[in-house]
Amino acid sequence: MAAPLSDTPLSPPSPLKTIAVVGLGTMGTGITEVLATAGREVIGIDISEDRTARALAALQAATARSVERGRLTAGERAGALARVRTATDLGAAADADLVIEVAPESYEIKQRILTGLDAVVRPETILATGTNALSVTRLAAGSARPERVLGLHFFNPAPAMRLVEVVSSVLTAPQAVAAVTGLAIELGKEPVAVGDRPGFVADGLLFGYLNQAAAMYESRYASREDIDAAMRLGCGLPMGPLALLDLIGIDTARTVLEALYAESRDRLHAPAPILGQLSEAGLTGRKAGRGFYTYEAPGSGTVVPDAPAPAAGGPSAGGREVRSVGVAGSGTMASGIAEVFAKAGFQVVLAARSEEKARTAKARIGTSLARSVDKGRLTAEAAAGVLERIVPAGSYDAFADVDLAVEAVAEDLEVKRRLFAALDKVCKPGAVLATTTSSLPVIACARATSRPQDVIGMHFFNPAPAMKLVEVVRTVLTSDEVHATVRAVCARTGKHAVDCGDRAGFIVNALLFPYLNNAVKMVQEHYASPDDIDAAMKLGGGYPMGPFELLDVVGLDVSLAIEKVLHREFRDPGLAPAPLLEHLVAAGCLGRKTGRGFREYARR
Repeated sequence: MAAPLSDTPLSPPSPLKTIAVVGLGTMGTGITEVLATAGREVIGIDISEDRTARALAALQAATARSVERGRLTAGERAGALARVRTATDLGAAADADLVIEVAPESYEIKQRILTGLDAVVRPETILATGTNALSVTRLAAGSARPERVLGLHFFNPAPAMRLVEVVSSVLTAPQAVAAVTGLAIELGKEPVAVGDRPGFVADGLLFGYLNQAAAMYESRYASREDIDAAMRLGCGLPMGPLALLDLIGIDTARTVLEALYAESRDRLHAPAPILGQLSEAGLTGRKAGRGFYTYEAPGSGTVVPDAPAPAAGGPSAGGREVRSVGVAGSGTMASGIAEVFAKAGFQVVLAARSEEKARTAKARIGTSLARSVDKGRLTAEAAAGVLERIVPAGSYDAFADVDLAVEAVAEDLEVKRRLFAALDKVCKPGAVLATTTSSLPVIACARATSRPQDVIGMHFFNPAPAMKLVEVVRTVLTSDEVHATVRAVCARTGKHAVDCGDRAGFIVNALLFPYLNNAVKMVQEHYASPDDIDAAMKLGGGYPMGPFELLDVVGLDVSLAIEKVLHREFRDPGLAPAPLLEHLVAAGCLGRKTGRGFREYARR
């Protein structure tokens, strides 16, 4: 990916058998464990014997756990520990084939280490920086042998995380890249080759998303619990963004974002003020015992109740009784929502523009229920009972007696406004009227009625029977009673409700789609391929799907429409849709549904 500074051929790199690790904090100790258990001789170096002793103790504990879990034998553990020796002087790295520095994220500290290593290591020794935020090029330029300096970015915890980003600068020799790439493969890791820019691939995408989540919480748009639950349940992420910031370290996140912003000048990377406030107060996350959440003790992952924690019991206002539900629409989302309500015991009227469309939608529910029976999730009798509770109708007049009407029609504001005007005339006084919009203003639907206080957003996620999340969207006119009613209905259907206000994207889409858009920009700028970016986010971020896999599933046209809504609402230049996304949509490359998006698919 990068070329050496000169054309002078370099001697072949030595086999990377002896490796020095400079900096024995959590990451350095983890890398030491990975190397030693893979058969490498490791020299662990830190500034004091106290630090090296702590690292050895942590290494002994970690390898003991691996034996208990059957990942290592006692003999393998003994061999690994025997291959590790420690020192407090950089001179101990003299015989190393590779040195990996994982010192604090400071140019001054890292350049001092690299300068010190220049004086003691062999000319062919590769020097790798573990930075995730600083310029590898700038660090290499200060070295006597810049062609031998590159980035080797492991992810925490290093023994468990498979991704390793191999970072080339314009000065890096291809032989050095090949040597460390081969090492990463031998260690059982998945190396991804990337160029030198702050954050590289995984952190470049991840930290923008985390920053937006922090800003969302700071604006009091949603609670920390709801933001985290929304991203876990709506996107399948292993952790919510605020809990992840606490794990990473809020001070570390702020440092990475400062580096990203210095490079990009993108407001999405400008650290949210709350990150600076928490850092300055020493509330840096789990390691301090308090960050966005409060923990049992410094270093603990156990969250304890604190002042911002929600009171038990949920909303205090009483709700209305809901026995029957009307679902408007005939598509996949409408039939999925009708299935959810019928399974929960509600009487459901499924209405479409014609009775034929409504019957087709009910038949789709029957097919879904049959699959559940085949998989043993439902008995045949229960499935029959669910289907019996659903009545298809060819007119919204059938909603005259429902207690809750939920629309799931096309994502078009005028279509929805006309529907709400019709529901206003048909539905009885006191009925709750809900929209499932994912991007349009709920208040615009409410104002099409004579009872805006009874209108609320209920944003289900697709497929509705499987996805646990519902975003409950209050407008400035929604009554407390209607809000409490919908929260209770969500609980009865087994869904997890999160509260948010009526603004574009709500929680999930407002955080998800800028991340997807930034991934497209990376490809557009020829920084990395869709395959490498997808691998980086799945292996380094724990995402169930890479951004390009997800874009092709969602539909590039749908994604572009949501990006445009976000850009129009927030007027942030960083939210402008990537031109590459616009070009693909214009070309009819919409993802899986057309057989081609960012990848090509076999047509069925």
